[in-house]
Parts: sequence; C-alpha cells; structure tokens
Amino acid sequence: MLSYRHAFHAGNHADVLKHTVVVQLLRYLNQKDKPYWYIDTHAGAGAYSLKEGYATKTAEFETGIAKLWKRTDLPSAVSDYVDEVAALNADGELHFYPGSPYLAWRLLRTQDRLRLFELHSTEIEVLRHNFRDAGRRAMLYDGDGFNGVKALLPPATRRALMLVDPSFEDKRDYASTLTCIEASLQRFATGMYAIWYPQVARPESQRFPEQLKRLQERNWLHVALTVSRPPEDGFGLFGSGMFIINPPYTLAATMKETLPWLVKTLGVDETAQFRIEYRGD
Repeated sequence: MLSYRHAFHAGNHADVLKHTVVVQLLRYLNQKDKPYWYIDTHAGAGAYSLKEGYATKTAEFETGIAKLWKRTDLPSAVSDYVDEVAALNADGELHFYPGSPYLAWRLLRTQDRLRLFELHSTEIEVLRHNFRDAGRRAMLYDGDGFNGVKALLPPATRRALMLVDPSFEDKRDYASTLTCIEASLQRFATGMYAIWYPQVARPESQRFPEQLKRLQERNWLHVALTVSRPPEDGFGLFGSGMFIINPPYTLAATMKETLPWLVKTLGVDETAQFRIEYRGD
C-alpha cells in the first residue's frame, strides 16, 4: 500500500530472519567469479535511522537487531548478518539499520549489478539519495516491481537473486507475489528467488506457504520464525517466513543451526518456535 513505510518496522524480528537469509544467499553467489544481478521488487528506502523519525515511534528494532547487537555467542549466519549492520554503525552504537538494498550493495562485487524497484513516491526519492553515488552499477525504478521485473528476466549474466517482500498490508499482495514468481520462473527457471511473508492472523498469510510450494515441485527451502502467540485482537505480526526457490544446497543445514538460537533469543513466550522444510533436486 502507498501509505506503508518500512521504517516503522526496520530491524524487527522479521528483518532479522529475512536479512540473515539474504546475506547467506549473497555470500553463496559470491563464491563463483561469474557476475550476477540482485533484484529487489520492493526496495523501500534502502537504509533507516533508528534514532529519529518513524522507527522511534514503534521501536520494533528492540524485538530484533537490538537483542543481537552486543551478543558474543552469535551463530555463524547471524554473525555474518550483524557484521553487515555494524558496517553502517562505525562508532559501535546502533544508530542505523540497512535494508535489503544496502546489504546487497555492501556484498556485491564490482562485476555484479543492483536492480531496485520502489512504488512509494517518497521512498523512491530517499532510495535515490542513498544510492546517489552508486553509478551505473545500480539502476533504480520508480514503479511496481511485480510487473517491472518481467523486462529484466532473464538477466544477461544468467545468474540472479530476486527478493520479493511487499508489505502484504494489501491482501492482494499474496496473489500478486504468486503471479510474479510464476511468471519469473517461466522466463528464468534457474534464478534464485527469495520470498518473505508475514505471520499474521489473516487466512491469506496462513495458506501462503502451501501455495508457494506448488510453484515448483522440487528445489525449495521454507523457513519460518514465530516469536509469540497471535495477538488477541487479531492485529500485529507474530512471526515471519522465508521461502527460497533454487536455494544453495548448504542453506538448509545452516538454518537448522541458526533457527533454534533465534527462537531462544527472540522468542517472547512459550509458543515461540521455528519451522524448516526442504525439498531438494
């Protein structure tokens, strides 16, 4: 929705899961010299202040990155992610939080390319400002990423990671995500696709993972982190999930090590739990 601003939620428990996974996907792609593209359908502003503005109104980062910031017992995958957040906070204090585009920019090599979509009129201007020095390596698109990615696939490199993470405040985003991924797979079957979704008290959210599984019979990974029981009033985020199509073969084992620790560290009540499902080639 055009009223949505991710800054309200920056650094929360859902961002921890999403960005831990995204960092692992990018690090895996970096293992080969061949270039790749990072494509983001809903890029947001790229980076966020945690000390002023929208983030201070909800302080959701206290449910996520703030709980990890000073820990010395981080699992390897979480440590990789926190290191990237720390790179944006040179003085060691948690002032800023990197969105997915900034994390990707940090990890991309000179031969790799960034392709970012953002529909919100204010967010795209902030995104442009944040990437004002990126040059031709990063291309920003003012528009609907669900439809815009069609013109980018398949990329010339034949290697790409595409992140699809709309706000899902509009329930039509669930169907739009499924349509987008189905069409993308027809154009570029070997691409890596990472889909984030919220755990909320909405039927569209509850059936979404099973719908994602039907997009491709094999070679997918589904991970989810639930931090609390659903709110009694039926509103609010109590967990999230990541569904990866054509994932690295190493990622399932990595998440099996990581998710129990995240449940213990970010869980709010006794219902906190994780889920992991994997279907290989």
